[in-house]
Amino acid sequence: QGLTPPPTGTIGNKGEKMSEPAAAVEAPAPETPATSVADEPAAEGGAEGQSKKAAKKAAKEAEKAALKAKKAAEVAAREAAAQGGPDPLAHKYGDAPLVQSQARSGKVWTHVKDVAGSTSQYRTVLLRGRVHAVRGKGKSAFLVLRQQTATIQVTFFVDDVNVSKGMVKWVSNLTKESVVDIQGVVMAPESGKVESCTQQDVELVAQSIYCVSRSEPRLPFEIDDASRPETDFDKEDTTYVRVGQDTRLNHRVIDLRTPANQAIFRVQSAVCELFREALRAQDFVEIHTPKLIGGASEGGASVFKLDYMGQLACLAQSPQLYKQMAVESDLERVFEIGPVFRAENSNTHRHLCEFTGLDMEMAIKEHYFEVLDVLDNLFLHMFDGLNERFKHELEVVSQQFPYEPLKYLRPTLRLEFPQGIAMLQEAGVEGVDPLGDLSTEHERILGQLVKEKYDTDFYMLTKYPAAARPFYTMPDPANPDYSNSYDIFIRGEEIISGAQRIHDPALLTKRAVECGIEVDTIQAYIDAFKYGALPHGGCGVGLERVVMLFLNLGNIRKTSMFPRDPRRLAP
Repeated sequence: QGLTPPPTGTIGNKGEKMSEPAAAVEAPAPETPATSVADEPAAEGGAEGQSKKAAKKAAKEAEKAALKAKKAAEVAAREAAAQGGPDPLAHKYGDAPLVQSQARSGKVWTHVKDVAGSTSQYRTVLLRGRVHAVRGKGKSAFLVLRQQTATIQVTFFVDDVNVSKGMVKWVSNLTKESVVDIQGVVMAPESGKVESCTQQDVELVAQSIYCVSRSEPRLPFEIDDASRPETDFDKEDTTYVRVGQDTRLNHRVIDLRTPANQAIFRVQSAVCELFREALRAQDFVEIHTPKLIGGASEGGASVFKLDYMGQLACLAQSPQLYKQMAVESDLERVFEIGPVFRAENSNTHRHLCEFTGLDMEMAIKEHYFEVLDVLDNLFLHMFDGLNERFKHELEVVSQQFPYEPLKYLRPTLRLEFPQGIAMLQEAGVEGVDPLGDLSTEHERILGQLVKEKYDTDFYMLTKYPAAARPFYTMPDPANPDYSNSYDIFIRGEEIISGAQRIHDPALLTKRAVECGIEVDTIQAYIDAFKYGALPHGGCGVGLERVVMLFLNLGNIRKTSMFPRDPRRLAP
């Protein structure tokens, strides 16, 4: 589809407003003589013949004058064009009118990633994207157009049919990150391949270009600098500029335009999609629970407190209590994807004050390993789905952040907590508490030991000490020092904490008191189990942490679109 030329008054090659072209180049008409032939007095005896002769002469003079005027107009047009005046092809480039939803033209835009291969050649396409790079010289210009993770080279060669000197000059002055519409013909590049673009076997020969939105000339940082692999900065003679994390996060809208970030958040979206797929296939129902609650939903974790219409309230630390109540309302199998808030002053690579929780809860018949079976199927489906259906995104991420693909077993490896403690002690690790929680360092070391022994980055650790779990965790009937609980790890870091829940009201009240929970604040939760309760269990998964560890990115801020940590509340 063709592009509608901008209205008269578009920006010219010098940024000046163009006047009406006809008035600028039209030469003035020859002056009319003060006395016409008809006004002259007729000679005696030959007035009629003299009049005809004079009229013929006047017509000949008028013809000469018209020819002279035409030549003058042509000369004026050439001189005006040479001096930056009106361009005969000015309607093929310039600033487009502001998009205000006034009408729909029926034009069809093609995605840059779809312009590829021999089937695209000789097609006329309309593209919209950002100016990633541009350079002009003499009668030619080259522009790299970027749309999300795809780039294509666009060429402009003066031919006075589609491309003029004015267009080349205008294109050369476009600022990086400006949004443009370009129409052109897809051709095979003369060089064989365009190595600097993702669409290497084609280029676009431009026919018209309009700027939809112009970027400020000075960017907070260059997209190229923010897209470089870390290995580029390790070279001794490097002159590249490293873009710091705070600079990136302060200008997150720009940072998110890098190919790797575009891919990372598509992977994050895919994790949610695969999470839903796996659980819906096993008869789970998606629910949505309140985030404003009257009491702490977790024992021991800090909460964000607020005034709720004169009542003390807090932001939910998890949907734990509500998903259990949903199970007891006979939904039996439920899951939720939603925000989770933790007022923990933890300035680490893996903690956030707000993150996205992937939570599930289900009724069990006999044993909490029924939950682990569901989780096994869930994560195998997720990992397989990412590797098979999102190869392109994984490749784009690895170009900037190289990583080893995640190794996992079928079925997933399960170890008991005492086994993990024994592995650490046998490796000579000091300070391990057999009845306490694992420290971050101990988790990392255990992950290395498991990888060496079992060749897997993904495993489950069951039967955690009761003292390390929340008040609603079911104690181990064989040993009250332990509980019917588990953590799941990727690359030596915990992504899941889960357990069988206490469904007996008396035992639940007893455990709440022992853990320092004010029973009045959770009475509605306890009451949910007074009218016949289904045994059940579940877990919570941190979305950002799963993506960070699957891609081995090293910092959770890379997988949170607008991270909230103890030091950051904007943008």
